[in-house]
Amino acid sequence: MNISGSGSYTESVSEFILLGFPCSRKIQIVLFTVFSIIYLLTLMGNGAIICAVCWDQHLHTPMYILLGNFAFLEIWYVNSTVPNTLINFLSETKAISFIGCFLQLYFFFSMGSTECFFLSAMAFDRYFAICRPLHYATIMTGPHCFNLVISCWVCGFLWYLVPVILISQLPFCGSNIIDHFVCDSGPLLTLSCAPAPMSRLASYTLSSLIILLSFLFILISYVLVLLAVFRLPSASSQHKAFSTCGSHLAVVLLFYGTIMVMHVSPGSNHSTLMPKIMTLFYAMVTPLFNPLIYSLRNKEMKNALWKFLEMFTMSLKVFGSRARRSME
Repeated sequence: MNISGSGSYTESVSEFILLGFPCSRKIQIVLFTVFSIIYLLTLMGNGAIICAVCWDQHLHTPMYILLGNFAFLEIWYVNSTVPNTLINFLSETKAISFIGCFLQLYFFFSMGSTECFFLSAMAFDRYFAICRPLHYATIMTGPHCFNLVISCWVCGFLWYLVPVILISQLPFCGSNIIDHFVCDSGPLLTLSCAPAPMSRLASYTLSSLIILLSFLFILISYVLVLLAVFRLPSASSQHKAFSTCGSHLAVVLLFYGTIMVMHVSPGSNHSTLMPKIMTLFYAMVTPLFNPLIYSLRNKEMKNALWKFLEMFTMSLKVFGSRARRSME
């Protein structure tokens, strides 16, 4: 991918300025503190889910393997934007290099696309577990689950590659100020010196397709799941199915509700405050709440997290006692 620019136009812009959230220095410090806390909590929460899934043998099932990969994805999702945003809060220039901007654009959209694929895969898993329980063991085998996970990662990282290449080749010879806290396709297309109908069409089409198709797939899956749940004989079985699927559905609604406003609504104005708030919500808030939703509504996950925490605490005590003995 040639993101260093081609021709005299792109060579005239070597960096972009991310305005972020223009406000006083004191408010910038406050925002830096709040964002840092959210960032650390997100890393800790999703990291705990990964550790619990890896450590507890009872969680080595397709549903929790998908959940562990989803938590791993959320960590990299926030890492694609938040560290640079935190640096910009303390920076006077708020600059990002041309290459850095397009790398951020690629990874940010690739992580978002991968999240759509993983949410669809998790809905697929729940559909077969509840609606086709007799065939579930033969369909969601270890190799099939592995292939499903790999497919989500590969398809997610290939999905938005073409629009990023097209946008990176546009001439940027005027303003280099992006009224956003991330390098987004909308502001970059606006900054281009030349009309870019193909780049705009490719960006909008692929963004809309991955969002709408995956959301439609998840919606159909859960309609079938709900119909199957209502046919379960006992109330306890219904409650367990609702508890498992309810957490996934809550994550879906949180994620898709905001990205549809941003990337599907035609005529969205990328120069207002609303796109920043929407992007902030699905880029930072949903990765923070996802581990809480899954752990608080899932008894097996809560038990695994408590066991892992106890084991971690005991390991720290053992390490501390050995360190004290070595010092003596």
